[in-house]
Amino acid sequence: MRDPYEVLGVARTASADDIKAAYRKLAKKLHPDLNPGRKTESEFKDVSVAYDLLSDAEKRGRFDRGEIDASGAERMRGGPFGGGHRGGPRFTRSYDDFDPYELFADLFGNDPRSGKRGRGADEHFTLAVDFVTAAAGGRKRIELPGGRSLDLTIPPGTTDGQSLRLKGQGQSGSGGAGDAYIEIKVQPHAFFTRQDQDIHVDVPVNLREAVLGGKVTVPTVDGSVVVSIPKGANTGTTLRLKGKGVPGKGKTRGDQYVHLKVMLPEHPDAALERFVAEWGAAGDYDVRGKLKVDR
Repeated sequence: MRDPYEVLGVARTASADDIKAAYRKLAKKLHPDLNPGRKTESEFKDVSVAYDLLSDAEKRGRFDRGEIDASGAERMRGGPFGGGHRGGPRFTRSYDDFDPYELFADLFGNDPRSGKRGRGADEHFTLAVDFVTAAAGGRKRIELPGGRSLDLTIPPGTTDGQSLRLKGQGQSGSGGAGDAYIEIKVQPHAFFTRQDQDIHVDVPVNLREAVLGGKVTVPTVDGSVVVSIPKGANTGTTLRLKGKGVPGKGKTRGDQYVHLKVMLPEHPDAALERFVAEWGAAGDYDVRGKLKVDR
């Protein structure tokens, strides 16, 4: 019988969790019922015996001290005349009385004796979702292997990297299909940005709107709304649209913050130039006073 540590591929200092993890991995790989057509029975026997010994703290300790061998039997001990005898075996579980159904129950949560078999494996996919759909919610179609397609419900407030579960849409198995997990990749928006549950957007206003105030149309993830621009608005003036952000848990919802940007005409305007020139000295006001650096 080979050294049980060698059989499981673990170090002698391995923890109980390390030993269990190694056994589960090898059991999936080698169990005859999980690998039809492959000659793995002999290897699986060795793995089962090794795990049974090392998973028992008392047996493992006796093996490490050399009191029992890898099969769990007492080692030969010298008698008064240099002879020896082998005592009764302390390792009582062999492959013949190893219950393979316990393996299925451990690995898959099912017991074949009840007529149930292992469920299929879970599958993982990624899906690109536009900013507005992720924030406000909606439906997206996803193509799955085998030509299947599903309409996936995107919950309001979905975040980048969030995983959605599709129950029973994974690989098929004799005990039922596994699940499909869809990782959402939220695409950047042309002008919206998100910070937690709040949405931010820069909105240009012309010189007349900034000086005299007025009403302008502003986009939100729910559609356009009309907001009032106060007189004397400036670049950096921020307006808050309460409850127009991203939905959160319960009935909570963030806000949208509208950051104004005063824009001059894209092309020279003769009338504006004449006005500013005539405005003259009265139009000179300090806008850079705060840029002074103390030394």
